[in-house]
Amino acid sequence: MQNEKRQNIFFIITMILMSIYLVWRMFFTLPWGEGMLNVIFGMLLIVAETVTVLTTFELFFQKMQKERTQLDFPIVPPEYYPDVDVFIATHNEPVDLLYKTVNACMFMDYPDKQKVHIYLCDDGARPEVEELARQFGVGYLGFPGNKDAKSGNLNNALSKSSSPLIATFDADMIPQHTFLMKTVPYFLLSTFIKENEEWRLRREDEMDPNKFKLGLVQTPQSFYNPDLFQFNLYAEQGIPNEQDFFSREVNILRNASNAVAYTGSNTVISRQGMEDIGGFPLNTITEDFETSIRLQQEGYITYATQEVQAAGQTTTTVKSMIKQRIRWARGILQSLQNTRAPISGKLPFWTRVTYLSSFLYWWSFFNRLIFILAPILFALFDFQIVNTTFWQILIFWLPSYFFYSVSMRYLSSNIRNQRWSQVIDTIFMPYLIWPVLLETLGIREKKFKVTNKSRASGRQWMSALLYALPHIFLLLLSIAAVIRYVNGKYGIALFFSSIIIFWLIHNMIALCYALFFMIGRRAYRETERIRAQEDVTIYDQANNLRYQAKTVDVSEQGIAFYVPYPIYLAEQKIISLVVKTDRYEANLDAVIVYVKQDGEGWRYSATVQPIDENDNRQYMQIIYDRKHSLPEQMNLWDTAYDDMLRNVKKRIVQPRSDQRKMPRLSLQLPIHFTNDASCTLRSFNYRFFSATGFRGDIAAGAVVTFYTKSNIEVILQHTGKKTAREREVLLSVENIDDIVEKGLIDQLLNDLTQPHSDRSTREG
Repeated sequence: MQNEKRQNIFFIITMILMSIYLVWRMFFTLPWGEGMLNVIFGMLLIVAETVTVLTTFELFFQKMQKERTQLDFPIVPPEYYPDVDVFIATHNEPVDLLYKTVNACMFMDYPDKQKVHIYLCDDGARPEVEELARQFGVGYLGFPGNKDAKSGNLNNALSKSSSPLIATFDADMIPQHTFLMKTVPYFLLSTFIKENEEWRLRREDEMDPNKFKLGLVQTPQSFYNPDLFQFNLYAEQGIPNEQDFFSREVNILRNASNAVAYTGSNTVISRQGMEDIGGFPLNTITEDFETSIRLQQEGYITYATQEVQAAGQTTTTVKSMIKQRIRWARGILQSLQNTRAPISGKLPFWTRVTYLSSFLYWWSFFNRLIFILAPILFALFDFQIVNTTFWQILIFWLPSYFFYSVSMRYLSSNIRNQRWSQVIDTIFMPYLIWPVLLETLGIREKKFKVTNKSRASGRQWMSALLYALPHIFLLLLSIAAVIRYVNGKYGIALFFSSIIIFWLIHNMIALCYALFFMIGRRAYRETERIRAQEDVTIYDQANNLRYQAKTVDVSEQGIAFYVPYPIYLAEQKIISLVVKTDRYEANLDAVIVYVKQDGEGWRYSATVQPIDENDNRQYMQIIYDRKHSLPEQMNLWDTAYDDMLRNVKKRIVQPRSDQRKMPRLSLQLPIHFTNDASCTLRSFNYRFFSATGFRGDIAAGAVVTFYTKSNIEVILQHTGKKTAREREVLLSVENIDDIVEKGLIDQLLNDLTQPHSDRSTREG
């Protein structure tokens, strides 16, 4: 409560100071006497500042109302849960991607699962998708011809189903098992009421269908793979997904003005609401966004929740991401024009303000260009676009900028900060200005394209550099501006020049981020590893060995698990793994691909293959029925300097792949062979010892024997080879297979690595 009060005070002070600053800028700083070109650029800069500030004010107001716009979550008896139709919309996505989504939908909890009707809505009418539906025993609604794109596909599904609620998922969006249980109860708020902390059925006189009309419940869009900002900038552990700011912050804030956006997936919608608006709208390429506006115009509440309940794949190439954002920009502007939302008499005042802010947001990329060009024009080309003095700037700009920066931190709840917002706007800037202008003028883009989410095979340098050309040009201009502006300035002159230098360097940092982003980064993995700590039992049946471990991460093709001590798992041999959670259990064939030390224990990584279809379905759920393991908050300790340094280092130092398939244990063990020779064993990896300090008769090729303290016979052969640093001789263990077959491998390890004798977690 105290923190919320402090936040609101900062918001109010910021709005007062920024308003004073904007008034000062408008009436006292335009360069009227410096020529028409200077006046035009001066006006553009003021407009850019004003639009940026006013759209932020709208979010401040929403944030201050946030706590008063949260709906209670009703506790409802099982028999009141209604039927639900689950629509999985697909166009041309591969069947293996659809498989995971359909599989997850089959595992969703519901009091009576016979009330959940799952449909694959296929506007390609593909035989392989129909076969997938048959395999899972779900409905198939083929819609050949791709008429009216996604809207036509979903309207076809509406016409062939009847449940009062509809859950919609994109082809790649995998729901958690809790999805329906965390969304459907909201639709029963018109039927149930909370009284004395207990939920009861409303009496007949308390029933008013027009008082609480819930149109849709939107859960956040979330992604299990790093987006391009995280991946290309080596920031997977430092920043959340770029879309989290809208899904988990902005859209939640819009509950206050009932302007929540339907984002096309992870949503439950009222069928009555869809009938009232005539189905999914057709004359737009963002039918989801327009659907929510039309529901609001019909008096329905659209509500966004904060808890992630489904996750999908985000786009993985610069080209597809830019195309996606252009489609969003043009589609949202189309929908705002179609519905006239900013001026619609069917919407309350604050809802209209929110949609005006939505319109202005897409001009933020033009604003960003103005902010980058303004100091360059002044420092490099002597434009006088702001008529002021150094001290006036300190008085009017510095306090407002300070409070604005702090308020932005409160606004974003550590999901996004001001620096990252500017970086993102800088990256997209060259590619969104023109489409936004065309769409605003009514020159429409009507063709819909599904976003390509396949992973790029390499860096594609030439293509990346082409996309980076605008940023390179602006970066070179900024560097030239800094050099020219500071040339010949010393002491107090540099001090008075500090604000222009600050903005030039500030913009250069964002342009460097953009350059790193466009250059990209090579992807080595075909599927994502998702961090997960689950029980895994390891069986090496050929050698009658059994161990317990914990998974570190899981993926469709592999698994990593942790054991607190090294264990023997034969190279290139199939072993069995049983991975078990509270809900799922999967049997997997596995082959160890590498081993490495991890703190006090050891990490084993293996390729895996489910034993049968049931194990495959269970394993998919083990991987995906969980919150993703990517960050949800920013690492507040990371600075721009840290980011730049990390990017440079990562791009210079080539990653070294792990090749070791057996654990290598360090030893300091003097031994005596049966022929009276001796040496000191320095390391052991089950197949080889390395040794130094040889005494007695042991030359290259010689075979020698020693016995451990448990009387285990170990036969070694001097290989004549040395370790990489030429310091230790390699001795191959000639009877390792015999030791394993006799079940003595763990005792051998105990004998070699005393005092590590406590193996309480090992079985059998």
